[in-house]
Amino acid sequence: MADRPRGSQIVGRTIVSEEHGKKYGEVEDISFVGDTGELMNLLISNTTEHIDDVKLQEDRKGRNIVPFSAVRSIGDFVIVSESDII
Repeated sequence: MADRPRGSQIVGRTIVSEEHGKKYGEVEDISFVGDTGELMNLLISNTTEHIDDVKLQEDRKGRNIVPFSAVRSIGDFVIVSESDII
C-alpha cells in the first residue's frame, strides 16, 4: 500500500477477505512501532464464524491478530489477503 493510513481511519472498519469476501470482524485497535508509527497488526473484535477458518493468533485479551502486511486496501472495508493471514 503506497499511502500510509492513520490508525483512526482503520478502527471500526469491517475486515473482509480479498479472495472470498468473508467478513471476519471489526478492527478494534491497532499495534504500531512507537518510534516510526509503522502499523504492525490489526486487533479484531466482534468476530464472525469465518474467523475460525483462518486460525489467527490472539493477544492477551483474546483478540484475534491480523498482520498489517496482509492488508491490501482500506476503504469502506479493510480488505485482507486470506493467504497472508493463514
